[in-house]
Amino acid sequence: MEFTAALIREQGIEFGVVLVTAQAAQPGRREATLQGVASVFAGKPVILCSQDSRGVPSYFGRPDLVRFLANVSLDRLPWKKWRLNAA
Repeated sequence: MEFTAALIREQGIEFGVVLVTAQAAQPGRREATLQGVASVFAGKPVILCSQDSRGVPSYFGRPDLVRFLANVSLDRLPWKKWRLNAA
């Protein structure tokens, strides 16, 4: 499976930001989504990012990282395609 994500290094913390659908970011699915991509980021924190119909992002994950991302424009993140290898 291929997905879009950014690996961020800020103030000594390295973490992943993964673009997901609004459905994958719903409260009942967030944990499963986070667990599904966690192996790609080798124990680093992962933040989910979904967008509404106007492109406004919502973030889910570690509160300090979510607060940081709330002040960063999405187009400034180093997005790339990542591959999740099936086990």
